[in-house]
Amino acid sequence: MTPALEMRGISKTFPGVRALVDVQLQAWGGEVLALMGENGAGKSTLMKILSGAYQADPGGEIRVEGQRLDITGPQVAKAAGIAIIYQELALAPNLTVAENIHLGSELTRAGGRLDRRAMNEAVRPLLARLGTPFGPETLVNTLSIAEQQLVEIARALHRQSRILVLDEPTTALSARETERLFALIRQLRTEGIALIYISHRMAEVYELADRVTVLRDGSYVGTLDRDALSAEAIVRMMVGRDLSSFYTKTHDPDAVRGDVVMEVENLTDGGRIRPCSFTLHKGEVLGVAGLVGAGRTELARLIYGADRKAGGSVRVEGTPVSINRPKDALDHGIAYLTEDRKGLGLFLDMSCGTNINMGVIGRDAGAGGRLNLSRARERATRAFQSLRVRAASPIVQVGSLSGGNQQKVLLARLLETGPKVLILDEPTRGVDIGAKSEIYRIIDELARKGLGVLVISSDLPEIVGICDRVIVMREGHIAGEVGGTTGTPINQQNVMIHAAGMAA
Repeated sequence: MTPALEMRGISKTFPGVRALVDVQLQAWGGEVLALMGENGAGKSTLMKILSGAYQADPGGEIRVEGQRLDITGPQVAKAAGIAIIYQELALAPNLTVAENIHLGSELTRAGGRLDRRAMNEAVRPLLARLGTPFGPETLVNTLSIAEQQLVEIARALHRQSRILVLDEPTTALSARETERLFALIRQLRTEGIALIYISHRMAEVYELADRVTVLRDGSYVGTLDRDALSAEAIVRMMVGRDLSSFYTKTHDPDAVRGDVVMEVENLTDGGRIRPCSFTLHKGEVLGVAGLVGAGRTELARLIYGADRKAGGSVRVEGTPVSINRPKDALDHGIAYLTEDRKGLGLFLDMSCGTNINMGVIGRDAGAGGRLNLSRARERATRAFQSLRVRAASPIVQVGSLSGGNQQKVLLARLLETGPKVLILDEPTRGVDIGAKSEIYRIIDELARKGLGVLVISSDLPEIVGICDRVIVMREGHIAGEVGGTTGTPINQQNVMIHAAGMAA
């Protein structure tokens, strides 16, 4: 049996950088091959070579259905039945679904006018096959991200693509939309299409993949069959070390019952968040777990003053504090890292250094209000070194960095304010495995220095791996607690008992 796609000995050199070195990949019809690796591992470069956007260095070869193919450009790849759906969808929003699907292969009538009726009718069976809730005449700019993805898939199938690459397809999807996408992927697999699924989300890979191919530092590491998949094996291949060293905890969990740094008592918004009370100790990593919609982020925003409270109080180091806006929280030593770093956290078109200094820029003002730019540069450079930000220098635009390094820059800005309490809302969302490990190291180091760290996370292995104690929210209130002095071990089962309302 011949694989649908073979890539052998693929290398790619950019000026001063060897992006790929002798990489191989094999995908079969009727399977889902997951392609994994840290940011910078070479996944995108390899797929751009497959799509014709890049040309590989001489020496390698690409075979489609056993036939050697010289992919000199995107049209060659499309003609060979290769389609790639990127995170940033490539649709014309002002055109209809049918017009987007036929883009580049429009149907015309005599005189060269578009035959929209014929295009609509040609597309209807395809949309029915995919079970779309919209028709061919629908304007693309009225569709959700999940629906636009379906248009991209429909366009690929209209071109009779037999090799379909999905690049981080669930990033902007809800849980229900993700389930629908997975059902469609399984359907396409039964139809004999070879699917290459790029993701850093372990749960998705376990659910979908028949095999997993891993790249690291531009090189092929290996491929695992489904019966050999495990978190330990994948992490070891991706980052070159065992899972046992993945979750860092060198601060002493038995020493966190010391001074209380923050007390929250009966905090409520008068509606969704019912009165919540808990304490956070110096040097403690306290987890906040719960199902989606439990109220974790809403509680954090009340503490930080981003939302108005209806009742309750907050004390920092035993002193009652009045927090009506985020600046009040920062003034009292409480910093908050938002879950939406791109929309609410970073200034993506500004430099890393500017982002780092944004919260403390007033400290650098001298006589007449002039800024001491030298001091600001020193601060940014020090933060780069301390948090191991992977970028050429602080003058690099933060929007050009990987998700993990963007998160480090945002964290650096918060740490420059000198907080006593650090609230981290989904701190590793959208970052690769290597960056996750780095963020865990930073959290552990901050706890060791005596900060009180509150970690909100939907990733239960993360909560279990890095937290000393966990409070669990359900339907807007704190339903239970595990770890610490409760005598209940921190594990996924005990957290879910409270999250799902199964506790006695």
